[in-house]
Amino acid sequence: MGKPRLIVASVAAFAAALCGAAVAAYATPATQVTVGSPPTPFSQNKQNEPAVAIDAHNPAVMVAGANDEIDMESCAAGDPTTCPFTNGVGVSGVYFSFDSGQSWTQPTYTGWTARHCLGPEACVPQVGPIGTLPHYYEAGLVSDGDPAVAFGPRPGPNGTFSWANGSRLYYANLTANFSTNRKLETFRGFEAIAVSTTDDVRAAANSASAWTAPVIISKQSSTTFSDKEQIYADNASSSRFFGHVYTCWASFRSNSHGQAFPVPLTVARSADGGRTWITKQVGPATSNGINQQPDGCTVRTDSSGNVYVFGIGARRGASLQLMYKSTDGGAHWVGPTTVAPVTEPGVFDPVQGRPVMDGIAGARSDLAPGPSVDIANGRPTGAGATNEIFMTWSDGRAGLNHEQLMLTWSRNGGASWATPAPVPLTAGDRPVFTAPAVSPDGTDLYIVHNSFTTPYRSNTTDPRGLVGEVRHANVAGGVPSGWTTLERAEGGDPRGSSANALTAEFLGDYVYAAATNDRAVAVWNDASSARVCPAINTYRASLYTTTPGAPPNVLAACPATFGNTDILGGSYPDPTP
Repeated sequence: MGKPRLIVASVAAFAAALCGAAVAAYATPATQVTVGSPPTPFSQNKQNEPAVAIDAHNPAVMVAGANDEIDMESCAAGDPTTCPFTNGVGVSGVYFSFDSGQSWTQPTYTGWTARHCLGPEACVPQVGPIGTLPHYYEAGLVSDGDPAVAFGPRPGPNGTFSWANGSRLYYANLTANFSTNRKLETFRGFEAIAVSTTDDVRAAANSASAWTAPVIISKQSSTTFSDKEQIYADNASSSRFFGHVYTCWASFRSNSHGQAFPVPLTVARSADGGRTWITKQVGPATSNGINQQPDGCTVRTDSSGNVYVFGIGARRGASLQLMYKSTDGGAHWVGPTTVAPVTEPGVFDPVQGRPVMDGIAGARSDLAPGPSVDIANGRPTGAGATNEIFMTWSDGRAGLNHEQLMLTWSRNGGASWATPAPVPLTAGDRPVFTAPAVSPDGTDLYIVHNSFTTPYRSNTTDPRGLVGEVRHANVAGGVPSGWTTLERAEGGDPRGSSANALTAEFLGDYVYAAATNDRAVAVWNDASSARVCPAINTYRASLYTTTPGAPPNVLAACPATFGNTDILGGSYPDPTP
């Protein structure tokens, strides 16, 4: 049973009353995607970093992923002032919709779990019910989040891809070794990239047996930390490489002194439905104060089979959106070419050692300026493809508290790009995470964003706001225009979210959207059910003084729903068919 939520009766009326936004009259309230997790205790009630995919061959079928701590121990287990990640317990949640995203289910499998650890005794995890990817414990692994999902065609007995064979779902995520004993390691290094697949999502919604065992696709050394992956399947049958699958990530190859250099962009490709993979470094590896390699990558394909990988990097000290392109199925790459300059938003937080946007002890915003991309590739057949590329990101060029959701596009395979321009948003919205989705025929563009609605706070006592919104534009002559709001969800206070260490808020690193010619689906982070804890606010504020305090007994000092962040989603028919 899902968490109880207050759902706004009329999104249009609520949004108009709150901020005067024009909301399409047909829009329905947001739907909870992470339906399996409880409203309490922390951190079992914590989810973030959503991804979503539509089966292009059967578009009523959608699958989402998220970081989901449903199986973690309660803060009350053992020391009640700590809320640790339980060793060996996975966090890669999976959710299914068979009605075009109007409702969702979350399966219960069997694996290594701590959801029974409610205290006060110290947690002793065991085999039991899990709400995350199956078969990791049995493989000596832990599903470690950063979810990425994609549908492609299923290969037939002779290895040929065809939609007539059915669809295959790919789920990529980070993975860690289950054992901390190096002699028992499944792979070398700290974090690897693993991919699971299923050819029967209806069966997978109920049975772990429908999933394959995870396949590790990253090349690992004793110091490798693979991070921030994304996966995409070539899903247009017109493509020369139809059915091939591509996964990109950043490969941190040294952890000496916490610098984690070098950091090359890496791409793996599979031509046999994910059974075997070829991994290739794309571009140079060196990252320093002058040049940095693309991070926060996105991978997509066009109707001819060209592959594009994007990331935020730096050249000569300037932050840039960068692109690599392959015309031979990922065997060789050209780039990086510059898409656009970027001004990274946020303020450096001295306690976290990374940027934040909403205030001290705020949610990290490292990848707010990272690129999100979609291509009008005519999926599932390639018919009607314009192959126009759309990219969005959060940008700080207008200054603190005036961040913008930037948009650019290319109509010639990335050879040239439109001058980036801000998407019009509600006054006061400060976008932190963004994602576009373009219809396969290139006539409709949808953008989802999480935005802070309050200025940067230098304290932890003043309220803060976080909202999720979905916008739509028609695309004519390659140019989007006529923006309307399809959804503006109930807002929340991000101070009610939390990292497991309790020192700061936590919202992850991204949101996601996908589209067909008839509708779009979007997923985003939501804090409307997360109650703010004054004791945590006091503790976090003390960390910025010369006399930092101790964390409180979380469940005794905080509201029951502290940390109760959710993934919300919406399904939107094309408003201008």
